[in-house]
Amino acid sequence: MAGRQRHRLLLENAEQLVLVCGRREPYVRRDGAASLAVLRGASLVVGLDGCVKAVGQADVICNQFSEATFERRIDCSGKCVLPGLIDAHTHPVWAGDRVHEFAMKLAGASYMEIHQAGGGIHFTVEHTRKATEDELFTTFQHRLERMLRAGSTLVECKSGYGLNLETELKMLRVIERARKSMDIGISSTYCGAHAVPKGKTATEATDDIINNQLPKLKELKLSGEICVNNIDVFCEKGVFDLESTRRILQAGKDIGLQINFHGDELHPMKSAELGAELGARAISHLEEVSDEGIVAMARAKCAAVLLPTTAYMLRLKQPQARKMLEEGVIVALGSDFNPNAYCFSMPMVMHLACVNMKMSMNEALAAATINAAYALGKSDTHGSLEVGKQGDLLIINSPRWEHLIYQFGGHAALINCVIIKGKVVYENEGCETMSSY
Repeated sequence: MAGRQRHRLLLENAEQLVLVCGRREPYVRRDGAASLAVLRGASLVVGLDGCVKAVGQADVICNQFSEATFERRIDCSGKCVLPGLIDAHTHPVWAGDRVHEFAMKLAGASYMEIHQAGGGIHFTVEHTRKATEDELFTTFQHRLERMLRAGSTLVECKSGYGLNLETELKMLRVIERARKSMDIGISSTYCGAHAVPKGKTATEATDDIINNQLPKLKELKLSGEICVNNIDVFCEKGVFDLESTRRILQAGKDIGLQINFHGDELHPMKSAELGAELGARAISHLEEVSDEGIVAMARAKCAAVLLPTTAYMLRLKQPQARKMLEEGVIVALGSDFNPNAYCFSMPMVMHLACVNMKMSMNEALAAATINAAYALGKSDTHGSLEVGKQGDLLIINSPRWEHLIYQFGGHAALINCVIIKGKVVYENEGCETMSSY
């Protein structure tokens, strides 16, 4: 009976079809990443509801769906099919840029020196407050389109360049507008505690967030005006200390937000221990995490969202990816796209993770798919190619999937198609085949 039904998409005869997971695992740790599920000579079907209906050997799928009709069929001979990439940490809504600060960093200025001189986050806040909602949406849309062309099909998007109720809500409305109007998947994060606003102390800022901003956010969530998934705080020396972070995160959790915050980036703050205690879904950065924090995160199944671009651009100590993996931490990856780390490409993030953080290619792919989905609370629907999950996929012009990581900066010519819910949302007509390389 299934064979006579109409379906959205058939991908046929892939040289490699990378499932990542095959048994509905919500995440993979080190040992699971060592043997990712890969089929050879395989096909995949996506139904009209946008979900995967069948995955298997090409001849089996051909027989099973011999009488089916498809809105589109794509011959993937000599190519690889992978899950869409998931970017678990971005700051993509802002006005202005900080190209001038890149020169300062190259001359030796530290992140906090620039921040204390009125640059950094405060520079972006000033420009974002002045920008209209339409102006922010236009630039945000363009950035999401660039992420999509680089293979990202689900992106975590933070507010955090408002630092007051009016601008934070403006940013969240922009994110909501994109969520409703664009194909790319979005996980929305309220990050009102990204920095202490000028003229306020950290305690005053914390009280404002808890007493004014979060109650308004709860009201807008309940009315359906804005959908927000996560709460974030920049827990850092000179920004929000451990106790302020605890208060804000707990208040966010109390209104139904997942805890997913910045921790242990520039100084050891015991953020990992705090996150494990509060039941955080994920913690980002962790360049200065303690050994105790790593153990606590592993026990609590709290994902580590590592950001190799940030450590690279700021010349920070690299996160201890190998130690985390060995201790059983669920490791995810994000681009940290923002004015300070201007990178749209998860393939480049995976490459940096392998070279600078000593992750294997398997570990990096798992970190940018199933584990990134887990960090966003989405691994039941995203992050692997399994029956029932959303049909978000990439087709790459290579007989081996590892080329997506191996070719540093090569994704523009390598990615053939980006597919979301079984719909081709980007097709690179200029893609060359591997035989011409």
